[in-house]
Amino acid sequence: MAEAAANILPGPTPYRTAPHNIEAEQALLGAILVNNDAFYRVSDFLEADHFHEPLHRQIYSVTSDMIRAAKRANPVTIKTFLPEDEKIGDMTVATYLARLAAEATTIINAEDYGRSIYDLATRRNLIGIGEDMVNIAFDAPVDMSPNVQIEDAERRLFELAEVGKYGGGFGSFGEAVGSAIEMASAAFQRDGHLSGIATGMQTLDSKMGGLQPSDLIVLAGRPAMGKTSLATNIAFNIAESYEPEILPDGTSKAKNGGVVGFFSLEMAAEQLATRIIAEQTEISSSKIRRGEINDTEFEKLVGCSQMMHRIPLYIDQTGGISIAQLAARARRLKRQRGLDVLIIDYIQLMQGNKRTDNRVQEITEITTGLKALGKELNVPIIALSQLSRQVENRDDKRPQLSDLRESGSIEQDADVVLFVYREEYYLQNKEPEVGSADFQNWQAKLDAARGKADVIIAKQRHGPTGTASLAFQPEFTRFSDLAEDERLPEAFE
Repeated sequence: MAEAAANILPGPTPYRTAPHNIEAEQALLGAILVNNDAFYRVSDFLEADHFHEPLHRQIYSVTSDMIRAAKRANPVTIKTFLPEDEKIGDMTVATYLARLAAEATTIINAEDYGRSIYDLATRRNLIGIGEDMVNIAFDAPVDMSPNVQIEDAERRLFELAEVGKYGGGFGSFGEAVGSAIEMASAAFQRDGHLSGIATGMQTLDSKMGGLQPSDLIVLAGRPAMGKTSLATNIAFNIAESYEPEILPDGTSKAKNGGVVGFFSLEMAAEQLATRIIAEQTEISSSKIRRGEINDTEFEKLVGCSQMMHRIPLYIDQTGGISIAQLAARARRLKRQRGLDVLIIDYIQLMQGNKRTDNRVQEITEITTGLKALGKELNVPIIALSQLSRQVENRDDKRPQLSDLRESGSIEQDADVVLFVYREEYYLQNKEPEVGSADFQNWQAKLDAARGKADVIIAKQRHGPTGTASLAFQPEFTRFSDLAEDERLPEAFE
């Protein structure tokens, strides 16, 4: 019986050590101790934590500090900064350092050794993430949703995939100046000479310089003002003008336009697509929904849809999404297809990671999370927001920063706050009696406001405030420049 039981029991699992290469670590450290120039071949990507052997981490850390301080690092100068009583086999630390230097041959392969150490450290991190996933899945608390674990794993994997994301820390002012010069150079080469991504509306771009990376741009307005229409117009313009540039390492970045991610929490994806098609074909969205189109218009719709299949505009229509879920999906989109602009319609339909009865506190968590996500992904985020009803109680209906619903955190965290305002909408609701003394004056104001919309720049960290006047065609949900006809967006023919 005992023999039968022994036969069906699995054998002992062989013990596996984490992937590492002690010889590569020794070779690299020896090369650096012999010739400090070897350090600069690996210093831009290799950190002390990437070494598997704890003593090697200490040696590399001390050596790095000395070289960066313009001091000579060799077995004699660094041994006083390492533990004297530690033994490596039958050797002291001083003897071990001398052995590393004596057995070093050349610095030519220093970068190859460094890459090998870095790659093995990445594999160890992957193993750590995998083990954590297994352990948490086995012992997860009752109130922990599996989606929370998935989002956490995705976040950690994204950080591991993005070079330097898990490093952080201070950078020199010289590096910041270099980045500023690169931004200016990109603006000089880009169409329109904008430092950010063009919205496709020159009046707005001239006041904002385009959409700046890592900015949180809040686009707000009362219902029927057209904030979703403006967001879809901007999304389509950016995606349609996308022009990739291949970098020397084989990756690509946007030279013009960009890849757009659109979180539509209020509207279904097909409704959003209908709006964009109506804008491009100049066929009313109500006619498209009711099927009241002729053969010519149907051909335009088919042609437009074929063109839209090619543009990098991706829509997520999940309702009531949390900030953690949104961040996880945005990271995934950037990793798989790229991401240059993120649009959320709209903030008040999102949820915080923790349910609370304090909605202001929940909105604060959302806006803080969006700001952090923009910096992490280095993309501008356009977040739509509702305005409070107090606007309707004033004679002057033009929005103010205080009109933002749960406005404290939205106003504080936003880099740019835009309000969409259409005087025509309010005038239409105030029509006086025909023939009255006020009718002629009202008619004149309505004619002057017809087909126009103001985008009020109420806050801008890196530019002036003001108003950009645009044309608005409600039947096509299209915003465009008010200037000459040749500057209007071309309709799809």
